Amino acid sequence: MTVLDSPIPRFHLAVPVDDLAAARRFYGEVLSLEEGRSADTWVDWNLHGHQFVTHLAPERAQRIHNPVDGHDVPVPHFGLILTIERFHELAERLGAADTEFVIEPYVRFAGQKGEQWTMFLLDPAGNALEFKAFADDSQVFAV
Repeated sequence: MTVLDSPIPRFHLAVPVDDLAAARRFYGEVLSLEEGRSADTWVDWNLHGHQFVTHLAPERAQRIHNPVDGHDVPVPHFGLILTIERFHELAERLGAADTEFVIEPYVRFAGQKGEQWTMFLLDPAGNALEFKAFADDSQVFAV
């Protein structure tokens, strides 16, 4: 079964960017996402089976931050929950691309329920992304 055949619904997310060429470099080259359909004002990306779209929209709203585990987490943000191995592979790829992290890769909630590796970064348009990997995937929704 492929991700496209999965009974779990796939999400669609569209975010504003101010430069499609920069978005193509970041999402296509740095994050290695497959590019789908596009036009002069938008690009579809395959985000691990989910439809992620970058839309040209030069004006940006003010960013907000919320405190989580001693860090200022940018809101809004989006991303993926990866395996720990894939998390570290991505962190290395981002480091090799001289990515400036908003929050460097670290273990959040260490020794607690929901322990996870996490990292935050901005795309070239200032959209915040979080990538994380749980020590125990059964705790993704634990309370």
